[in-house]
Amino acid sequence: MGMPGAAIDALLAQAVALHQQGRIPEARLAYRRIQFQDPRQFTAWHMGGVAALQAGDTRDAHALIRKALALRPNDGAALINLGLVLHRLGKLPEALLAFDQGMKTRADDPSAHNNIGNLLRDMKRHEAALESFGRALALNPHNVLAYANRGTVLRDLDRLEEALADFDQALARAPGYAIAHYKKGETLAELRRFPEALAHLDAALRLEPESALFYASRGSILQDAKNFEDALRDFDQAIRLEPEAARYHQGRGLVLQDMRRFREAAAAFDRALKLDRNLPLLQGQALAMRMAICDWRDFDKSRAAVEASIARGIAASPPFCMLVISSSRQLQRQCAASWLAREAQTVASAPQRSNTTGSKIRIGYFSADFHNHATAYLMVEMFERHDRTRFEVIAYSFGAITQDAMRTRLRAAFDAFVEVGHLSDGDIAALARRDGIDIAVDLKGFTGEGRNKIFAHRAAPLQVSYLGYPGTMAADYMDYLVADPVLIPPEHQRDYAEKIIYVPHSYQVNDSTRLIAKNSPDRAKLGLPEAGFVFCCFNNNHKITPSVFDIWMRLLRALPGSVFWLLADNDAAVANLRRAAIARGVEEHRLIFADRMELAEHLARHAAADLCLDTLPYNAHTTASDALWAGLPVLTQLGQSFAGRVGASLLTALDLPELITESPAAYEAQALNLARNPARLSAIRRKLWAQRLTAPLFDGGRFARQIEAGFVKIVQRHQSGLPPEHIMIADDPA
Repeated sequence: MGMPGAAIDALLAQAVALHQQGRIPEARLAYRRIQFQDPRQFTAWHMGGVAALQAGDTRDAHALIRKALALRPNDGAALINLGLVLHRLGKLPEALLAFDQGMKTRADDPSAHNNIGNLLRDMKRHEAALESFGRALALNPHNVLAYANRGTVLRDLDRLEEALADFDQALARAPGYAIAHYKKGETLAELRRFPEALAHLDAALRLEPESALFYASRGSILQDAKNFEDALRDFDQAIRLEPEAARYHQGRGLVLQDMRRFREAAAAFDRALKLDRNLPLLQGQALAMRMAICDWRDFDKSRAAVEASIARGIAASPPFCMLVISSSRQLQRQCAASWLAREAQTVASAPQRSNTTGSKIRIGYFSADFHNHATAYLMVEMFERHDRTRFEVIAYSFGAITQDAMRTRLRAAFDAFVEVGHLSDGDIAALARRDGIDIAVDLKGFTGEGRNKIFAHRAAPLQVSYLGYPGTMAADYMDYLVADPVLIPPEHQRDYAEKIIYVPHSYQVNDSTRLIAKNSPDRAKLGLPEAGFVFCCFNNNHKITPSVFDIWMRLLRALPGSVFWLLADNDAAVANLRRAAIARGVEEHRLIFADRMELAEHLARHAAADLCLDTLPYNAHTTASDALWAGLPVLTQLGQSFAGRVGASLLTALDLPELITESPAAYEAQALNLARNPARLSAIRRKLWAQRLTAPLFDGGRFARQIEAGFVKIVQRHQSGLPPEHIMIADDPA
């Protein structure tokens, strides 16, 4: 027989008191006793469910609140709490239905509106979420949570100044609200206001000194501010507080990567993988970092795992890493799309069509690389040779401010050179719109220091991806991609989100004024043998795959006295490559490693090599044109994706089809044939040397006219109200 009603009431009062005192385990036990004694007691089921939710026992909370609703199906509070539980369980549409039913009797509950706003944010219904937070604040203008949560949604929408205003409102009412300091700090960091951002993270940590989240956030801000040592210390502190949190090991790995401590970065990523291999972007980051140090353990298995995850729509890799990992155009596009979806980038509408009839077309070039950098070395002559009677050319530089020789030359090459590194992405886009830019050219894409959100904010009516990122950005806001018929033949177009501006020869512009040092050092000074065939590849080591290296080592075994000359990118890669050579039956001294040096001297040392061998799935790009400009033949293999077809593009523009192969077997056979036939190789070398000054590849002025023709065509289409379409530019040999 159950307990008398008075006893049940007393026990319920005791349970509620324990609950209000925060003694959750004891309250849950008391609620259970009541549930057992009186199964019709609605409050025991309902509040027992609330206590279970507070204890993190979401499934029990779900069962208990369902039982309460079986007794009172229309109870607004129970329905709203059911919505909270379903939200926690990831059942978002069901949660919204429960909230909607509960609000029929709780429309004046500001907390309920706040909870609905949080759900709508997770459903990516940002505008509806803002409305819910607005209702919560209309009912209670002092609702600190609603201010902080609305600020979070405004930040999602890149309405950063409005987000700051809401965080300020929250902090004005609750100066000790650590989460508001944290969120305001992260928003200030997006605005590139790093000192203020760090001050708010410091405030958050004073309030909650054991918060791993706050340490990791401050570490990320310090990383963006290029203060890597302090950033590393903060991630180490976050890991001390939560050693099993994979995301903090991942963050630590990213800092170590920026510090070029690649071996440690690889170890950090591997530790994160062991803790949570489903963490966004982690699989690709981990594999790419192992490739950077040429650690090929389980390479095929790891690559297949990344590709399988991307195929399932999981954001398992940053887009750039996928270019190095996979040759699949389809997976590269899927990877970029998954990354964009995860970033939840909002795309602004295009600015009003400009009318350039009778006036100059204004082109904005956006990059972090306007200094001594490969992109600048390639492009500078084109900038100088733009037709100033028809075009106005503006640089928007968001990289480090330097005083090197290339920066000086670039400043003189543009009509205006604007430093925007201190501005937010939205502010840069707004500046470009105010400047009346007709075409915004992104020279970075998804590469390091790239800021693609500038283009999500729509910097110009027409936006073009060029040179920096060799693949599709899969973004609605990128209208065109500059390529050539070798890089993207018609049957490949469906794998690129952009329409293609086809230049007639190679897509890669070059500077025909690049100097090659007059005095080329002899082999002995370069550490090379005086006799013997010298293969070389000065690509960054992450482009070397086990299958390519297998071919290289077979060539060395087949050619006594031959050596392979490589870039010493990092100590770990050097050690691993030497070990890999020994494992393949090649003495380690037959791998010779070259340090980086000034460009003119680097170009000159190519004369000491006999043949440059390309990599796949990611070819040599600037390193290939460096070798060709220096007169060194480059043997390539035609790949499946943009990144793997650049070698063929360059060689086609030089009329050297004999150096393009279409299979690993043909690549290996041709390398061996050329090494064993010095007369044939010398003939190719003479042909290259003769054509380098007349072929389209190294004619910067010719390329400038061709890309200008493309720009004119896309502007004309746009002004006629026509959507982007593939554009084919005719050759202009004059």
